[in-house]
Amino acid sequence: MSQVSAGAVIVISSHVVRGSVGNRAAVFALETLGHPVWALPTIVLPWHPGHGRSTRLTFNEVEFDHAIDDLIAAPWLSEVKAVLSGYFGNAAQAHSVAKLVKALREKNPDVLYACDPVIGDAGGLYVPVATAEAIRDHLIPLASLATPNRYELAWLAGAPLEDNNAIMEAALALGPSRMLVTSAVPMMAGGIGNLYLSGRNALLAEHRSIEGAPNGLGDLLCALFLSRLLSGMDEERALQLTTASVYEVLARAVKRGSNELTLAVDSASLSTPMAMVQLRHLMHPAQRRKK
Repeated sequence: MSQVSAGAVIVISSHVVRGSVGNRAAVFALETLGHPVWALPTIVLPWHPGHGRSTRLTFNEVEFDHAIDDLIAAPWLSEVKAVLSGYFGNAAQAHSVAKLVKALREKNPDVLYACDPVIGDAGGLYVPVATAEAIRDHLIPLASLATPNRYELAWLAGAPLEDNNAIMEAALALGPSRMLVTSAVPMMAGGIGNLYLSGRNALLAEHRSIEGAPNGLGDLLCALFLSRLLSGMDEERALQLTTASVYEVLARAVKRGSNELTLAVDSASLSTPMAMVQLRHLMHPAQRRKK
């Protein structure tokens, strides 16, 4: 699935030396699908913190912002058709990325911005509140697509999300024109869902839940879905293929007993997944309000 014509993507997230999370997952996925990638790390770690403590290499806030200014002034900026952001090392980085997105859109209003608000999980926030607030207040309003998990969306929206109707209402209230929420409430027994809401669609893509999932699935999902939107694929097909890819990669990694996603050997799953996904059309909140 060559998509070079779709243009370059700037990916800004964490980088690990070992593993397939953050930039390591997103860059691999986008390049596998044919996109040139400009990759900027926000922090560098030997491995994911879930594997144990390690040295955290950080960037000076002013120097990071200067690197963003360099990108804005780059003579090749017209190549860029999208930006994807994930984990931030501090709140200032989120402000710098907001500046980048605005500058890109001044030159090309059609630039897509995918915001993966990597701030927490079922256990709560794992970034400082100031960083989460910067993402909520400065990046989410700019996003063409946001891909929070259900727990991140609950924090961003300031409301408990016990069912998919509440998830959809929160997604609409938060504002991005497209939102893909992972860990949505499944309708399939023993399943797990991705809930997608746009102005046209309310879709739930489900697959069987798998225990012991390695980290990086959210990073992978955001990159794959963004790629398919850039290619012009319709939303329903994009959601189905993206969910199938992530499920297939997950299932294969767990079957191997790996504590990391094994993307290098599963690259075919990114472009041509074979896994079956249950796709349901939900009632869009706008339709409910008409009744």
